[in-house]
Amino acid sequence: MALGRSREKSGQSSFRGSRIAAAIVIGVIAGCVFAFLFPHGFFSANPSAQTNSNLEVDPASCESSEKIDRIKSDIMKLSDKNVELKRQVRELNEKLRLAEQVKGHAREQVITLSEPHKAGPFGTVKGLRTNPTILPDETVNPRLAKILSEVSVRKELIVCVANSNVKSMLEVWFTNIKKVGISNYLVVALDDAIVDFCKSNDVPVYQRDPDEGIDSIGKTGGNHAVSALKFKILREFLQLGYSVLLSDVDIVFLQNPFEHLYRDSDVESMSDGHSNMTAYGYNDVFDEPAMGWARYAHTMRIWVYNSGFFYIRPTVPSIELLDRIAYRVGTEANAWDQAVFNEELFFPSHPGYVGLYASKRTMDFYMFMNSKVLFKTVRKDANLRKLKPVIVHVNYHPDKLPRMKAVVEFYVDGKEDALESFPDGSE
Repeated sequence: MALGRSREKSGQSSFRGSRIAAAIVIGVIAGCVFAFLFPHGFFSANPSAQTNSNLEVDPASCESSEKIDRIKSDIMKLSDKNVELKRQVRELNEKLRLAEQVKGHAREQVITLSEPHKAGPFGTVKGLRTNPTILPDETVNPRLAKILSEVSVRKELIVCVANSNVKSMLEVWFTNIKKVGISNYLVVALDDAIVDFCKSNDVPVYQRDPDEGIDSIGKTGGNHAVSALKFKILREFLQLGYSVLLSDVDIVFLQNPFEHLYRDSDVESMSDGHSNMTAYGYNDVFDEPAMGWARYAHTMRIWVYNSGFFYIRPTVPSIELLDRIAYRVGTEANAWDQAVFNEELFFPSHPGYVGLYASKRTMDFYMFMNSKVLFKTVRKDANLRKLKPVIVHVNYHPDKLPRMKAVVEFYVDGKEDALESFPDGSE
């Protein structure tokens, strides 16, 4: 009987344990189901969040997208800053180079102009190559002085003299100056129409005070007549203490010329030469058989400087050069300003004539290129075609405007055959 009771108790205990286990299992399953169906709980403060939870965008994904946008924005800002820093580095390098030039020139001047001294060892003696600049005199032309102070960079600027006869070429001229990024340039307008044209195109312009002698030529004169006026006009620029890069209108700018100047001479000019010999000078032997043993006479030859593109510093010899040219062009019949420009620079003193003691430098004829070099040589040479000159001067050809446009197409727009339709010379 005792054994029967024991079995009964054991059965009841086992039944209760099974029910407890079943209840636990059911509770766990129910909890999982409710947790899945009601992730925010039964009493969420925002019931709509429960019903619309499947429509919400994952906040982590929004944050990730925002971070990517911020990173992209930061990269763009850093890229722009990098471009600006590179520009500043270029400007600082240019300033450093100019400072070194000035320092070297000043040292030469001090050594040469100081008290007499003994010559140094062989190979160390150097003469004065760079004349000192004059003391500026703003009373010469206060109005021009104000304009130059606003336009020039480091007391330098490009100057072009123009009237309405060259309006189309002038437009090509200043359009490409702007493309290169040159800011220090000025058009000297010889008539009212050019003043209005420049102002409408945001081009720095200056018109002189009325001068009957200049105005009569400036308003109606052709290319050579206008070209001759520039020597008289430039004098004031030099008196005010500015270095001028004089440019005719038939020139296409492809680089900033101020980054390619030496500034060690009174005059730095491009050449009409087309080779090392013709541009920089050579020994030309003249043969006269009647002289027998002395039949060969050696002569020095150099092709002329081009008076349509030269850099001139504000020195006494430079101003004397302008005065000499202006006087001769104004008093000698049929005097061509370019011929006079070269005669005054190169002819030495001799009986009855005192030469000009001005220092001079010839520009690199491939960098400061005339149109003969371009159309006869460069365009036909695969290696030279890759060279990008600083300027191209269409001085050898009368069809100036179409050739200027072709130069822009070839060097700026990359049109490979832009120069091919033109003959070497003029037809």
